[in-house]
Amino acid sequence: MGCIHPTGPSLKEGRLATANELQYLKTMRPFRLNLPSILPNKRDGAPIPAAFADPARARACQACARHDVPALTVEGVSHAYGAEGLTLDDVSLCLHPGEIVSLVGPSGCGKTTTLRLVAGLERTQAGLIQIGDVVAGGAGRHLPAEDRHVGLMFQDYALFPHLTVLENVAFGLARLPSPARRRRALAALDDVGLADFADRNPATLSGGQQQRVALARALAPEPKVVLLDEPFSGLDAELRRKVRGEAIHLLKKSGAAALMVTHDPEEALFMSERIAVMRQGRIEQCGDPRALYDDPVSPYVARFFSEINEIEGVIRQGRIETALGPLPTNDGAEGEARLVMARPEHLLLGPRATATGQAVEGRVGFVRWLGRTALIEVLIAGGQAILARTADRVLPEEGAAIAIALDPARAHSFPLDEAAATISPVREAAEGLAFAGGLR
Repeated sequence: MGCIHPTGPSLKEGRLATANELQYLKTMRPFRLNLPSILPNKRDGAPIPAAFADPARARACQACARHDVPALTVEGVSHAYGAEGLTLDDVSLCLHPGEIVSLVGPSGCGKTTTLRLVAGLERTQAGLIQIGDVVAGGAGRHLPAEDRHVGLMFQDYALFPHLTVLENVAFGLARLPSPARRRRALAALDDVGLADFADRNPATLSGGQQQRVALARALAPEPKVVLLDEPFSGLDAELRRKVRGEAIHLLKKSGAAALMVTHDPEEALFMSERIAVMRQGRIEQCGDPRALYDDPVSPYVARFFSEINEIEGVIRQGRIETALGPLPTNDGAEGEARLVMARPEHLLLGPRATATGQAVEGRVGFVRWLGRTALIEVLIAGGQAILARTADRVLPEEGAAIAIALDPARAHSFPLDEAAATISPVREAAEGLAFAGGLR
């Protein structure tokens, strides 16, 4: 099957591409890609270097506890666009069959470049990319995108308006005989609950239905790896929650490993077994969602997943003395300046704070009831505002005095100079750069 061209064999003979198709082609240029869901590999892969063949020896696999052969291994990959400097800097990551892993971070951090390298839309400049037991990129090798056994799902779905829903799903199955192609496409549509819409035009479907068609098309060729680039960002909040749940079940049923790019922390926490937080072309931390939320390795990671209180302090006799009370520590030297970070739900209020023996008195600035929880602003000495979240049904009055304390088991501390040198995800998002073909 040839490449997609505006007047080429993949479109009806002699007809120019529609605006939607041209937009899809524009996101791919100047790369060769002949279908949104990559077809199974039909040729032998390059031999695997001995040092790379054993997953246990790859740095990428040190972040997870699984010992089965990964569906995807990215090992020491670096990439640059011209004179812009490194977009990716020594990135290592593994995905196992049936696992959903999210790449998160602000625009410009390297998420989509990683996705494009795995898909084969960019050549691997340094490092190795292995899909299953086949080296797909690196060491002078470049397996074409159409031979990588990878499915792709884009933010705008990239459905062809001149094709029916069934034809869109069957578009990635051209190497199968026609009857088998139809059966496979119908089965994929049945999996997403849209078999009755097979003969419809995509334009007649809702956004959620179009998203499910795109997912069916990505899964129909039975890929080893599925790559999802901001797949739910075009849906409203209520529909996004529903479709994300459906997507998890479909991806798990397929057995494929899924690598998803998103800038939405909540989406990553909901969808993923593991999350890799990227910053300036590197993976800052990779682990399961709870580990990243409860045990961040840097202020950058701590700030990424939710609002967080930041209180400066100094180490005195094994404790960090802060305006919010002391915090025991085994890190740092006497007199060292530290930044203590605590999420609103990890602060203690009222009698629970008093029971620690380390509470300080504050004054309630405001109380906002949010349904399942309430958000309380507490003003402490020096006028610093601290946010606390509570599930208590009896809430304090605005202006009332209240005891507040750190939960030593849930607070984190970092050297103050490290925190000052860390660009926050919000600021870095504003500084992200775009490149032809997408955001990095």
